[in-house]
Amino acid sequence: MPSRKKTAMFASAFFTCICSFVLICVVLATQHWMSSEVRFSGTNSSVIVSLRYGLFSGTCEQFVAAGLQVSEQAFQVADNLSGTRAKSMITAIIVILVLGLLSSLLSSGFTCTNVVSNPYQTFLGPIGVYTWNSLCGIFILIAMILFPVSIEESDLSIELAHGCFSFLQTHTKSAHTYGYSYWIMLLIIFLNIASIIIIYFYDHARYSKKKEQERPIENAPKDVILF
Repeated sequence: MPSRKKTAMFASAFFTCICSFVLICVVLATQHWMSSEVRFSGTNSSVIVSLRYGLFSGTCEQFVAAGLQVSEQAFQVADNLSGTRAKSMITAIIVILVLGLLSSLLSSGFTCTNVVSNPYQTFLGPIGVYTWNSLCGIFILIAMILFPVSIEESDLSIELAHGCFSFLQTHTKSAHTYGYSYWIMLLIIFLNIASIIIIYFYDHARYSKKKEQERPIENAPKDVILF
């Protein structure tokens, strides 16, 4: 059976891993990644398209300069994207988040195993926790980088606006605001770092104690040597 200290440390790491897993599910399930206002100029007036969307779906509405507002409508992101580059970016982000979800699940399993037992295999101990938490954090970081790239380089919001209203003409400017679904990923990275730090402190303390017990006899106190 594991010691109380090990149980407490790995239980804390297990809690952070589970929180990370749940938050990745929230990131995938919620559609509050981006709010965009995309302005287009026409022959007689300018049009503003307001978009709120995530990786799978969103809503859009149109405002004409004269004050006319078109009712809000829902759309599917994949259906509104005509460019291969934008579709590929969104697909890549989804795949990377799913890989992060699996990594977080494996990390939760490894920490839970160490709470209730002392696994013999080295990789099932701290090394496994380090590996899966690091991979999860890396996957989430890549997703956080790729999404802004898809907005700026692949003109994601502009393509989605054209998908909602096909008659739009010349794009003039855009304004973007990242939603809570995007910023939650930053919290996920912090949770993965926290899991690694917790296990590192336990592993370091165990290593120091082991070295102390293996201290050579010449370093022992003199009164102990006399006996």
